Amino acid sequence: MVIGSGPIVIGQAAEFDYAGTQACKALKEQGLKVVLANSNPATLMTDSSMADAIYIEPLIAETVKRIIEKEKPDSLLSTLGGQTGLTLSMQLAREGFLDQMGVKLLGARPDTIDKAEDRQLFKDTMESIGEPVIPSKVVTGAEDALAFAAEIGYPVIVRPAFTLGGTGGGIAADQTALEEIARNGLHRSPIHQILVEKGISGWKEIEFEVMRDARGNVITVCSMENFDPVGVHTGDSIVIAPAVTLADKEYQMLRTAALNIISALKVEGGCNVQFALRPDSFEYAVIEVNPRVSRSSALASKATGYPIAKVAALIAVGYTLDEIPNAVTKKTAACFEPVLDYVVVKFPKWPFDKFVYARRTLGTQMKATGEVMAIGVNFEQALMKAVRGAEISLDSLILPAFTRETDEEVFRRVGECTDQRLFAIYEALRRGMTIGEIHAITKIDPWFLAKVHNLLRMEQTLSAVKDASGEIPPGLYLDAKNLGFPDKLIESLSGVHIPGSMGKLALEAAAAAARRAHRTAHINASYKMVDTCAGEFNAETPYFYATYDKENEAAEFIARAGLRQHQ
Repeated sequence: MVIGSGPIVIGQAAEFDYAGTQACKALKEQGLKVVLANSNPATLMTDSSMADAIYIEPLIAETVKRIIEKEKPDSLLSTLGGQTGLTLSMQLAREGFLDQMGVKLLGARPDTIDKAEDRQLFKDTMESIGEPVIPSKVVTGAEDALAFAAEIGYPVIVRPAFTLGGTGGGIAADQTALEEIARNGLHRSPIHQILVEKGISGWKEIEFEVMRDARGNVITVCSMENFDPVGVHTGDSIVIAPAVTLADKEYQMLRTAALNIISALKVEGGCNVQFALRPDSFEYAVIEVNPRVSRSSALASKATGYPIAKVAALIAVGYTLDEIPNAVTKKTAACFEPVLDYVVVKFPKWPFDKFVYARRTLGTQMKATGEVMAIGVNFEQALMKAVRGAEISLDSLILPAFTRETDEEVFRRVGECTDQRLFAIYEALRRGMTIGEIHAITKIDPWFLAKVHNLLRMEQTLSAVKDASGEIPPGLYLDAKNLGFPDKLIESLSGVHIPGSMGKLALEAAAAAARRAHRTAHINASYKMVDTCAGEFNAETPYFYATYDKENEAAEFIARAGLRQHQ
């Protein structure tokens, strides 16, 4: 039996439907009968082909019990329905219902889930294996929270136990704010428990997606880094894969810690580990661990081509990593760690266009309702693709509303942590604010700010063409394309017309004509593979991203498809 993620609400979106669908397909391929419970009929998971028996019913303990009594499954997969599935599975296990019905809990054992989700047990487990945690205290009353905050000083972060998307949590700068957030967090937590921890705003936030099987084999699937420092929920932050600002010593230190943690928790399947890393030293702390397929798992899966949910489902039913084939290469096993030779950017999608009176301020409680993912040869290209893909009517980092504001208003916006801060930073750079000044205010790593500044320099270079010859040098045009500037934007900035996309022969003729007329010729995109192994092995079923390299890695697959069609 598989429990789905339930209704699509803020903090629990379609990423969990993606994971559950992968799991159902993998289990059916093994010849297993799959029973699915999910309250949301608008998901791919509840399609009639995904499971043998599908129940679109409320995801509450009473309903799940009745389904189990009717269908009599021999096992329950707890880790592929987000927090909903995990919490329900724990409830049924604690009540003794699963033992009574002879149902085995797969994916994560009750003690594993408790060690990761119960804030006190999590803290004790981390300390027992020598992994540092932020100074914190688990409390079950608002008075205890206020007393501990008075002891360690403000600001403090409140993290409720057993909730998803940071629900009920937040950052409290003073006693009044803490009292409100603590009472809300205690109410939201199913076990009425919150963690009050010292605020470490400004530290880098790094995530590792790791896998483990029953024999103790462990691998790192993907590292990810948040554009925003600690203090913004990872679901509300721009996320980059792989981690890009770490020295090798920092990366290996955190990777080793992630593998130690999943081994200590004895998770069988996928696990997400979040770290805070002090930027000016090697000091780090474990923020939290999700012993299940999470929102970040969907990103890591699509970013690497490694089917995390599918592998996790197969591990849950007894396979080991070395026994599961890699579906992309068809030559390697799932125990091979994926390698990325490109950059992935996840850009959140917020509903503030619909909820115009909602506060746009971002914190530890997630407000995004979706996200887009873009792949490029560099961070700039991937970021520009992501902004265009977010359907916010922008083709660059220039937000028209900010261009009409005064310098003072723009500089103030840089210090406000909202969904529009990236565009405020870009506008501030246009107005002469330095990378150092922005870093001092936002604590965003200077590497990211320098990359945003690269986009500004290209914008200024293209704008200068208007005052020059009216022609874009081929080298400059190619550089702009590789930084993610689409033709429409290049035309707008430079005033130079660029012919549209066309076939190879027509393109060569147009390029010659464009040169004769002192115009810039369009460059067709080439395509690169996402193959899990950075080209180390030949891929059988990769997918592709567009860029402007001379080599088109999709050509072989196009030719192969054409040959099959001809035959």
